[in-house]
Amino acid sequence: MIESHGRIPPINVRVTYALGIVTLFPNLKDKASPTGYEHYYDPHSGQGYLAYRLKTVQRNTTSDFKRSPKSADQHGPKTLRETSTSEQLSGDECREAMSVMKHSADQPVVREKMKATFKHRQSMLHDPDQSSVILDHFPRFLDTPGLINQDFTMLFGQDVSGKFIAKWPTFYKPRIITFCKSLRPGKRHGKISATEATDHVVKFMKVGTSMVTFLDRVGSAQPFLLCVGEKKSSIQKFYVILDQKAIPCVAPTAVAAFDELFKAHFVFAVSYDEALCNFYTFIQTTVYGIDVGTTKESPRVKEIRAKVDHTEV
Repeated sequence: MIESHGRIPPINVRVTYALGIVTLFPNLKDKASPTGYEHYYDPHSGQGYLAYRLKTVQRNTTSDFKRSPKSADQHGPKTLRETSTSEQLSGDECREAMSVMKHSADQPVVREKMKATFKHRQSMLHDPDQSSVILDHFPRFLDTPGLINQDFTMLFGQDVSGKFIAKWPTFYKPRIITFCKSLRPGKRHGKISATEATDHVVKFMKVGTSMVTFLDRVGSAQPFLLCVGEKKSSIQKFYVILDQKAIPCVAPTAVAAFDELFKAHFVFAVSYDEALCNFYTFIQTTVYGIDVGTTKESPRVKEIRAKVDHTEV
């Protein structure tokens, strides 16, 4: 490309090369992107494998590289979203409902009041002065399973909320396993290993261990999944851990528990673990279909999506 078009090839040339790649090799096309070749070159953000390779070549020739301005928005868990929920309480009525929830043992009443205070809770979560004490104001998250799913569904609707449970076991899991078997083993410089990544997502605690002592010891600023059981092969209970507090999961299955862990990021407006950002972004855009086209994705995420979509099992 540089030999034919100079050190800084025009955008239309880069697009032509990117289009050529996915035309010659259809299985490399990303079905979730507008044209299918954005992971090779995206003319709107100036990113992609071709842009990265050009940058490397230009560095080696001791020339400066000026990145094209990014236009894609970074949409994710911390994005404030407009919802069409009705019958929302405010003012004294909202405060009264919050008080009722704290003292009610009736779960249907708690769920009803949680729905009616949803917008107030979202407002608090996007207020830096109140977001850190959200579980103090809404402590029923800690003893009423299902509230994470309820809030997530109010954010995105039932169709999006059910996508992971519906599609992961039958479509994505077998294809990702097949795809991973084709990868070469090894740890790239600066990247965490699979074992280290797993430890960021899930931790195990043996039954009978003090929850408070365990959580004080492990710390962690980002949400993770806590599995409690006699041994790792026999888990009795799952919890989403947020701010060193345990939120009980609804179902005692790993798939359902991870579904709640992912949703907790949006429900509580918490950023992804930095080391797992690409992993969670893949789950967000590819499986749940949230903010596709507006979320900043690395070329690697787009490439894996394209390969998984074309993997046969």
